[in-house]
Amino acid sequence: MLMANCASVEEEMTESESGVATTPTTPKTVVVKEDDADHHHPYAFHVSGPRNVASPNWRDLINSSWKDPNYKRTVMACFIQAAYLLELDRQENRDDQNALAPKWWIPFKYKLTQTLIDERDGSIFGALLEWDRSAAMADLVVIRPSGAPKAVLALRGTILKSLTMRRDIQDDLRFLAWESLKGSVRFNVALQALESVAKRYGSGNVCVVGHSLGAGFALQVGKALAKDGLFVDAHLFNPPSISLAMSLRNIGEKAGVAWKRLMSMLPPRNEHGNEEAEAAPGSVSGGFRNWVPSFYGQNQKSSVDLRKWVPHLYVNDSDYICCYYTDQDGVDNDKENKSPVVNTIPQAAAKLFVMSKGKQKFLEAHGLEQWWSENLELQSAIHSSRLITQQLKSLYSVK
Repeated sequence: MLMANCASVEEEMTESESGVATTPTTPKTVVVKEDDADHHHPYAFHVSGPRNVASPNWRDLINSSWKDPNYKRTVMACFIQAAYLLELDRQENRDDQNALAPKWWIPFKYKLTQTLIDERDGSIFGALLEWDRSAAMADLVVIRPSGAPKAVLALRGTILKSLTMRRDIQDDLRFLAWESLKGSVRFNVALQALESVAKRYGSGNVCVVGHSLGAGFALQVGKALAKDGLFVDAHLFNPPSISLAMSLRNIGEKAGVAWKRLMSMLPPRNEHGNEEAEAAPGSVSGGFRNWVPSFYGQNQKSSVDLRKWVPHLYVNDSDYICCYYTDQDGVDNDKENKSPVVNTIPQAAAKLFVMSKGKQKFLEAHGLEQWWSENLELQSAIHSSRLITQQLKSLYSVK
């Protein structure tokens, strides 16, 4: 399973590579200055970034742009793109003068305070961005606009380039096999960074965002803090929803039911006809439960009520990596910007935003760029499908 940002993995092709016919004439020699090449780079903010998104200004003191969910979604997606570009800048040896990443946070008056490094290969997989008070003051924004977080932890997904691809895919496979990223180096680094700023600024002033594999990390570190009573805002774009663990869990549940039925047909083991306690220590049934504890939800801590933590999930129903979140299970849909209907099972719910554009190619449906495109029409709901319940309640235990 490869989870990649299509805006980050597309390779530039020559005309001949793209299948466009070429003539045998002598090609013209075109000299392009390095500065010009950077100016027209496909990932430059002014080339592929959002249009008609204003920077914070003094008017935000009266009516903050951050109160608009479309504006907030757009900015969060831009911050994730910045995390992708920090790694690409590193790989391409870009310096402060020609780096692409800063242009994706500077317009919104944020600054980079920490890069998250994978110690296995030295790659950058995330960025901690904080409100830049000095830059805001320069534009007469004397206070932080209402709704703008003090800090945002942005986590990128897979980049299919040799310098970091191995470690990215290793974590992809980790989720595929175990439906958990807890054992990854990146999980621990991200959790420490998020916990630090949540305690410094208050969890209500902190946001965690991610795309694809990064959304998987964001979901799990956000859940880890929620178990400790720290409820940070979470915005997850194209989060992974498929795993072998999910399928095995379903098999385990069915096998457990079949085993109970078989045991109920057998005569009692003692002479007095008293039934043995279910899953008694040392029994075969108990052994089966110990062998597949995750299938039965054992070892799960529920000391903290998770109903207060409702992450935002942005999915495209043509993206096979995240589309299973859209499976209907007691969902009441409504247009975005209308009041969603709260599901009758709120203890494991997420606010789900679904894009439907008909049949799309995978890279387009899974890409990050779609989430800051204009005229984006989404369906919104408070969703508590079986998959979301599994993700929020039965992933793993964090002490």
